[in-house]
Amino acid sequence: MENSAVEERPKWDNKAQYLLTCIGFAVGLGNVWRFPYLCQIYGGGAFLIPYLIALVFEGLPLLYLELAIGQRLRLGSVGVWNSISPLLGGLGIASSIVSLLVSLFYNTILAWVLWYFFHSFQNPLPWSSCPLNVNRTGYNVECEKSTPVDYFWYRETLNITDDIEISGSLQWWMVLCLVSAWFIVYICAIKGIDSIGKAVYVTSTFPYLVLTIFLIYALTLPGATDGLVYLFTPEWSTLLNPQVWLDAATQIFFSLSVAFGGLIAFSSYNTERNNCERDAVLVGVINSATSLYASIPVFSILGFKANNAFLSCINENILALTNEFEMPDQNITVDNYDHWVNYLNQTYPDQFSKVPLNDGCDRQKFLDESVSGTGLAFIAFTEAVIAMPGSQVWAILFFVMLFSLGLSSMFGNMEGVLTPIRDLKVLPKWLPDEIFTGNSIVFILCCAVALIFALGSGNYWVEVFNSYVGSVPLLIIALFELIGVIYIRGMKTFSDDIYFMTGRRPNIFWKACWMVISPLLLLVVFIFYVAVQARKHPTYPAWNPDYVDFPKTETKSYPDWVFAIIVLLCSVPVIPIPLMAIYRLTRRIMRRSSHHADLNPYNNYAFEG
Repeated sequence: MENSAVEERPKWDNKAQYLLTCIGFAVGLGNVWRFPYLCQIYGGGAFLIPYLIALVFEGLPLLYLELAIGQRLRLGSVGVWNSISPLLGGLGIASSIVSLLVSLFYNTILAWVLWYFFHSFQNPLPWSSCPLNVNRTGYNVECEKSTPVDYFWYRETLNITDDIEISGSLQWWMVLCLVSAWFIVYICAIKGIDSIGKAVYVTSTFPYLVLTIFLIYALTLPGATDGLVYLFTPEWSTLLNPQVWLDAATQIFFSLSVAFGGLIAFSSYNTERNNCERDAVLVGVINSATSLYASIPVFSILGFKANNAFLSCINENILALTNEFEMPDQNITVDNYDHWVNYLNQTYPDQFSKVPLNDGCDRQKFLDESVSGTGLAFIAFTEAVIAMPGSQVWAILFFVMLFSLGLSSMFGNMEGVLTPIRDLKVLPKWLPDEIFTGNSIVFILCCAVALIFALGSGNYWVEVFNSYVGSVPLLIIALFELIGVIYIRGMKTFSDDIYFMTGRRPNIFWKACWMVISPLLLLVVFIFYVAVQARKHPTYPAWNPDYVDFPKTETKSYPDWVFAIIVLLCSVPVIPIPLMAIYRLTRRIMRRSSHHADLNPYNNYAFEG
């Protein structure tokens, strides 16, 4: 029966579908808005050294291990670990829980992308100017105090509350976008890998087309060179900072999407004779190369934005000087600004001191304003797009690219949930396959739970989930995966598995990484991560129009009940690992004791079986 079940398992139509799906799962939003940010704050090109070391000794070995074990056993994450040892059954459940929790907030980001996409067709773009106030006698006060871009994000999109404890109401426009995002994933995954395999031809390739278009155009923008020089100029002293190495290790780990269970699920649909080593190296290298490739247009555009901010600041000062000294227009220009400032300061010091000049007109300062995540996509980039000719076109392309990146990652996240349920045969066989794989059960529940992110406080909860769900749990899961395959299944057996699939045994590098280097790296990253988090009470940035330093965000500490939820998000996903092991051990001990108790010498039946 087991052999027939294996034979009936679906397969990819071709190798390209499989590789595109794995690449799409690995290459996600973090490649566009997290990696460039880390390069920016950690010494530009110098950050590539710890990043590449982490890729070689941590990322690729784990990626290879997952693709190999999934392909060999041809089961989802729960089935794989149960097959290796019943004591590891909780490992697959843990992966599925993490994938589920990540999917909940990740698809909310896609809902935000849809909202911006729909508004990108307006001319002018709705975040290019402030709306009128209620009385239509002037501009909205909150918008005037901040910027049109900030106002559109925090008020028009999120309608955010000023504290995580104030939930606010459901925002109907965000509910519609959220339901639409889940429905799109539903449609793409309605027939499992058959429909996903078709969708990835678009979702995994289109972002590269858009990135290339942005790259070509961004390099022509004024200030692009400043952004690129800033990005790639190495500051070697940053390598002495342990935090740099910690962030490099966590970035490559999370970027490759290992320990989610999705890669195991995808590789389980492969034929048994397939070179999984080549696949792992290819996916890993393409993922990291994409991060580097995406950094070039991103920082070209951020350089353009910094240049515009610098020129705007200088022009305001020129206007103030021209008015104060009653000089002809065009007398002071950007090119001779410094000369005139020095001349006027030396010649008319008393009058010059009265001019309200902005001292913050520094191009380097504008480049130093680091942003990542939603801040890069929905604030920094949208502000830069306004100044581009044909801004609607660039906005549409950008948000379609983000949606494609997020959608292909969602396929992997949800496959990490659905494949184990399918393998465990939780639902009866008479239920039509489309009903299950199309998520009409699982996805409706997910969509309902995700409504918490459509509340006024929803953005704060997205930050909570984003910061803590995919951190400690994934490190623990990955560590146990290595232990399970290398030390419980055994290095010799796993080596035989790879020989059966690829025709050659793993070399000394892979063995050294799996047995010693990768587990040690994961352990060190885990210890340092927990140590860093334990030193401080977690905080979050709140958008509060009544804050003294508004429009800067107000840094607030999470209340105790939210901190308790954070602890639960870090611990609950991995609790099934020890629970399942204890349960299986207890059952085994009870069976043995029951077996010995039944061995009655006066009962012939006691010795049967």
